[in-house]
Amino acid sequence: MTTDMRHADFEVLADADSVAMKMAELLIETVRAKPEGKVRVALSGGSTPKRLFAILAQPEMANRIDWARVEVFYGDERYVDDSHADSNHASAQELLLSKVPLPAEQIHPMPTKTTALEDARRYQETLEKTYGSTTLEKGRPLFDIVMLGLGTDGHTASLFPGEPILDEKTAWVGVSDPSTAPHERLTLTYPAIESSGLVVFLVTGENKVPMLARLRQGDGSIPSGRIVSEGRILILADRAAAGEPS
Repeated sequence: MTTDMRHADFEVLADADSVAMKMAELLIETVRAKPEGKVRVALSGGSTPKRLFAILAQPEMANRIDWARVEVFYGDERYVDDSHADSNHASAQELLLSKVPLPAEQIHPMPTKTTALEDARRYQETLEKTYGSTTLEKGRPLFDIVMLGLGTDGHTASLFPGEPILDEKTAWVGVSDPSTAPHERLTLTYPAIESSGLVVFLVTGENKVPMLARLRQGDGSIPSGRIVSEGRILILADRAAAGEPS
């Protein structure tokens, strides 16, 4: 059964560190609950994922995960060199991936070497090869976990308001070039995100209060409000984002 934002689970935690810790525990639980095959995870950028990466890199946490069974992808990427300060992969590599025994061939950064359109096509081919099909099948998710953030304009991944990529119905990866944010970007599309066992929104900070309320209502006028999953959707918010006193 498909889950939309109106039926997402919602959990409020004390602060951004608590949100990151909860996400770490979810990842550990997901790997343990799938004893066979790879656990495919799509990472997101932002400050809270950086906290998550630092937590997972700590030996006492890292040792709880069988990294040989984890396969890492990205929900979006700025079209910059992979050593650029704005690169999501550069951040994940520095804070986590270089510190845990995750086989290099199981790390799949979005390519940013030719043109955005060509690299989006190449990343789709990577996903198709991993999935074993060029067509997404109900009941066989592409991702076990997709991590998402929430922008103050309602964007998620690099699905920005007004971008043509919002209307994509078949491709799994596309290009976004928002006028309100720096850099051209590659992003997973709605169909790719829908093919997930669990979508987790990580929402922190008091500046997210208005948009979080619209997200929970499933407001289709904002990109994040249109997210659906064939599995579960969970929103992890800190008290500030939920508008609750600390």
